[in-house]
Amino acid sequence: MKITDVRAIQPVAENSPPDWRTSLGQFLVAVETDDGLIGYGVGGGGHASVHIVRTVLRDLLIGRDSEAIGELWRAMYEATLPFGRMGVAVMALSGVDLALWDLRGKREDKLVVELLGGVPGQTLLTYVTVGLMGDDLAAAVDKGYQAFKLFVGGDESPGRAANAIERIREARSIVGEETPLMIDAWMKWDLETTLEVAEKAAEYNIGWLEDPLPPDDIAGYEILREKSPIPIAGGEHDFTAKTFAKLIDRRIFSVFQPDVCWAGGLTTLIEIYELAARAGVRVCPHRGSEIWSLHAIAALDPEPLAESGRPWMDWVGGQPPITDGRIRLPENGVGLGVTIDEGDLVDQWG
Repeated sequence: MKITDVRAIQPVAENSPPDWRTSLGQFLVAVETDDGLIGYGVGGGGHASVHIVRTVLRDLLIGRDSEAIGELWRAMYEATLPFGRMGVAVMALSGVDLALWDLRGKREDKLVVELLGGVPGQTLLTYVTVGLMGDDLAAAVDKGYQAFKLFVGGDESPGRAANAIERIREARSIVGEETPLMIDAWMKWDLETTLEVAEKAAEYNIGWLEDPLPPDDIAGYEILREKSPIPIAGGEHDFTAKTFAKLIDRRIFSVFQPDVCWAGGLTTLIEIYELAARAGVRVCPHRGSEIWSLHAIAALDPEPLAESGRPWMDWVGGQPPITDGRIRLPENGVGLGVTIDEGDLVDQWG
């Protein structure tokens, strides 16, 4: 159970977006142990995080007990404190942490959902995010999705509030009056715009308004908490359970959305679920239908809802498909249930 090697690469698929989602996109970690097992995980931060894994985390982990996941998480966090605390350093340790959980499941001959007290083979409702890559809401309806999130943050014109309302009105007419519909402004608005949109969009039964302000505008989010008629969601760009504890304590959001591959791995996501349960607030992980979050959602979430994943990550094997708006966890298997064809990546490992 001693760690013998830690490897990291950034596979890039042909259809990966030509922006930060590729240049600083998801990277792959493999953790090997002396009993012949390999655990796989994914983090964010691209080659920057790969560098952190190869030059800092690998030397820290070699020879240590892979079962001591909490202890290893703290050691990685402390080792990256001089340049970390959030951002790519935490994204790097997130991938390693997920690989360690994959190893634990393989060693115990169980799926991770079972390790967390859940049941394999569950079927969960998903929602699809549209409007980010030219994807179409009507096409998503035709594919059988039953819940939707509309990206409305790309417009920075003076009329952006009115334009957002018109897009929301059109979206509601497409999906129907009772179908779950959320909106995402992706940190592009100010407080005035957000309140204007929230007040006018309330009549369209919007499930939540996500990331309208930059994540550091805590004062603005506190005003939204009191004045917005629509629930506010956020947390996709926040890191570690320590940060989420402060946000949850202040009820900054109605829905907290950590990304397991960015915020600190599965160890952190479990802690966030525990904090949220005590506070009575909701967690809905970013890109939750990806295999990395799916086990925790199935086991720990009283209102499971999984966001559609990053479709360009076709190098991740074992990812369950979404069919008619629902996703089914693996019924058999071990660990996270992920499979990686290392033969295709042989020239990239370091």
